Amino acid sequence: MKKFSNTYRFIPYIPELKRRNDWIQCVNQLVNRYNQDNISRTKAYQAFFLLHPEIKWSFLASMVSRNAGWNMTDLKGEIFQGLLSRKTCDILFETYERANWSIFQDAFPQLLLYHYSTLYEKKMFHFFKDFHISHFMEDEWNRFWEERDERRLVQSLIINEQHLIQGPVIEHDLYKRRVFGTSLFFIEDHLHFSSVLFPTLSGDLYGASVQGFRKVENRIKLGNILFELLFHPDYHCFFLEFALRVEHTGSRTDYEKYCRGVPDTNTPVLKKAYGEITHNWAHHKDWSVGKIMDGNWYKKQDLPDDVIMTKWFFHKQQQLKKMAVAKKFFKGIWPSRKKKKMRTF
Repeated sequence: MKKFSNTYRFIPYIPELKRRNDWIQCVNQLVNRYNQDNISRTKAYQAFFLLHPEIKWSFLASMVSRNAGWNMTDLKGEIFQGLLSRKTCDILFETYERANWSIFQDAFPQLLLYHYSTLYEKKMFHFFKDFHISHFMEDEWNRFWEERDERRLVQSLIINEQHLIQGPVIEHDLYKRRVFGTSLFFIEDHLHFSSVLFPTLSGDLYGASVQGFRKVENRIKLGNILFELLFHPDYHCFFLEFALRVEHTGSRTDYEKYCRGVPDTNTPVLKKAYGEITHNWAHHKDWSVGKIMDGNWYKKQDLPDDVIMTKWFFHKQQQLKKMAVAKKFFKGIWPSRKKKKMRTF
């Protein structure tokens, strides 16, 4: 009874309303409720996984969303405030936020329609077009309903999400000009934009990185590696334990408090760092129309030789801190007439 009550609070029961538009509106209200910010998205993904553990992508999404929150609040921490201009920090936040909002706005209706399919004991995936979900994912959910191939569904959702953000975010004129298409994209190597960490209560940080973040095939490969790591029988219980025990705040102190002898990054909680931000989709385009699917996107990925990234990550943090101190020092001693010639990020 308690489980049913908790489920009902998370995803209320919606009867099969006679008016199609009324039912669609109810689902959209749920999507909007949980797509408020990084915190609400992260919690919704995790809650859905606990309700439907066969949908493994949802747990992967929650852990990647935790990383997105940490990256966002990094921009309000003392290291990045010393490295980057306020304008640059703002545009980077917008990039993270826009990508993660877009993925949730597309993916969570899929999860909800699967949930109600299980309640009604019949497929509801024909509603996908009403939520502007790709034909590709409609086919994949229908396939999953029949075959129950959990790995393929995860991989399909990874393929979908990365293609979904390729045009509106990665190749968007604003973000391309101000982030991805500039020399600022040393962030690919130094600002952890392309690295994802899975913390544990023992203080170890597992994870993986990708080179060439702008290429969709590289991000798909990273997603598949992260899936293999997150559900590896040797490690999965540690990641799940952390997720269940540690509430996501957006601050890296969520996991730094479990790491011994490491510097505190002093990042704030997300709710204090950022106010409410709104989004909308002016145009909807099905990325899968006319797209040739690459069989390599479904290739099972081997784990890197070393999946423990604790030392690597905190070494990177120390490097960034030194860079911030050095920049502050040189700005202090540089003649004012030359300051205009200095490169700012």
